[in-house]
Amino acid sequence: MELEVQIKSLPDSPGVYQYFDRDEKLLYIGKAKNLKKRVASYFTKHHENGKTRVLVKKIAQIKHIVVETETDALLLENNLIKKYQPRYNVLLKDDKTYPWICIKKEAFPRVFQTRNVWKDGSEYYGPYTSVKTVRALLSLIKELYPLRSCAYNLSPENIQNEKYKVCLEYHIKNCKGACEGLQSEEDYDQDIKEIRNIIKGQFRSSLKRFEQLMLDFSERAEYEEAQKIKDKIELLSNYQAKSTVVNPSITNVDVFSIVSDESFAYVNFLKIVNGAIIQSHTVEIKKKLDEDDKSLLELAIIEIRERFHSLSPEIFTPMSIDMGDLVKVTVPKQGDKKRIVELSIRNAKYFRQERFKQIQIIDPDRHTKRIMAQMQKDLRLKQEPRHIECFDNSNIQGSHPVAACVVFKNGKPDKKEYRHFNIKTVDGPDDYASMEEVVHRRYKRLLQEERDLPQLIVIDGGKGQLSSALKSLEVLGLRGKIAIIGIAKRLEEIYYPGDSIPLYLDKKSESLKIIQQLRNEAHRFGIAHHRNKRSKGAINSELSNIDGIGEKTILTLLKKFKSIKRIKTATFEELEQLIGKDKAAKVSRQFKIEQPPKSTS
Repeated sequence: MELEVQIKSLPDSPGVYQYFDRDEKLLYIGKAKNLKKRVASYFTKHHENGKTRVLVKKIAQIKHIVVETETDALLLENNLIKKYQPRYNVLLKDDKTYPWICIKKEAFPRVFQTRNVWKDGSEYYGPYTSVKTVRALLSLIKELYPLRSCAYNLSPENIQNEKYKVCLEYHIKNCKGACEGLQSEEDYDQDIKEIRNIIKGQFRSSLKRFEQLMLDFSERAEYEEAQKIKDKIELLSNYQAKSTVVNPSITNVDVFSIVSDESFAYVNFLKIVNGAIIQSHTVEIKKKLDEDDKSLLELAIIEIRERFHSLSPEIFTPMSIDMGDLVKVTVPKQGDKKRIVELSIRNAKYFRQERFKQIQIIDPDRHTKRIMAQMQKDLRLKQEPRHIECFDNSNIQGSHPVAACVVFKNGKPDKKEYRHFNIKTVDGPDDYASMEEVVHRRYKRLLQEERDLPQLIVIDGGKGQLSSALKSLEVLGLRGKIAIIGIAKRLEEIYYPGDSIPLYLDKKSESLKIIQQLRNEAHRFGIAHHRNKRSKGAINSELSNIDGIGEKTILTLLKKFKSIKRIKTATFEELEQLIGKDKAAKVSRQFKIEQPPKSTS
């Protein structure tokens, strides 16, 4: 059946669609509010992303599953992607086994850390992304509640038959001796109930109970016991204070945010209970097609909530998303709710930065590919700018006009390719004409030598300098073959040929940082050459203006004294010994160096 017929026969209903190639291999799974419209859009519009174009060319068969609601479509899509892992679907990269806190299903339940979740009726809380968090929580519980740590079967029959004896834990007051019937199961279960609430982030009931106990001990004049309870209240209050990051009235909410670049997205998840973050997790998603943040976030929310067994009735996100009737979605605009979303975004950005650093060390090629792809997108280029050249003029106070060309390969300086230019055809300070000259000279030579041309030229300056450089490319037949932009210093505006409206990149973007680095490097390189030229010019003029002092003598003096300043502070005797009496006298008169009196004999 032809694709056109398959598309026309699709229903206008929510569902999941599947693309197969000619060998019936599953390529892609997607969800849709309207199956016919969504699938048809792949074949009727132009796709900027190359991978999407390749996918569309490979599609030979379309299958679909109709469901009742958008929520059902979202859940089904997630399950099918996880099961079949099609080539063109994104995957959440996460192969870690995380720790859980287990409250064991048994008489006098134990509370402990585990990495294995068994279907044994026990309660499992987590997973936690930090072992430190689990240990801190279990340490707090141990300080507050004396629980057993043994694995005895504390059935009523075993306790009544005195099968077990108390151990050291009882004597050091870490346990109340349930094995000998010294603690009732009702009293123990009350502790477990409060422990369950603390793990969930609900501290209030435990605090109230401890406060009442402290008052009871005080009224009975049992001040030592009252002090112990007071210490526990402080311990619990301090733990709660450290955990609380927003208004405690924000209860049972999941917070999600996303940051992305050309190739990857990073989704952060925070679980909030009574204003306390009790879980935090970030996943990396590798983009396969040109997926937008909205669709990636929707997919990640389903996956993460399922993984962490979250049943929170509400989620906060920085953007409006479609979750059907699965959960209430709130996009906070102000106050504590907005701040908690900003905190989530910050966590996602930190994770992204850490991944960049790791990738630079482990896989520098992937790091380069990502930056080049991002620059191509940000600067609207036809190809990745693997080879960039930047030009800058330097003519301080109108003297000794020079220019510099710096070269970056794969986003890094290639200093052996840097070039200086002395301006030859321009009289006086004329930035536009100078730029026209050096760009013409640079690319005329590269063409003559049949060397590689850059993918991008950056001109340090605004529309005027850019127009001048463009004239030279026109003459050489390179206009349109090499991308060229100008960057103005004042507001970091980026100008394109024939476009009077500049582009403004995000001040924190890596693309702008590389362009700024190029511009600054060209400026530094040009200034260094300019200063060197002025310095040599000053030296030569001061010495060459002395009658009878030739180039050979100048070189001899500079080789010995290194600079004009040192020559001026030399003695007549030192000069005489180096260049002879007559020349020493001429240099001394020029620089007012004291000479020995003439003989009167």
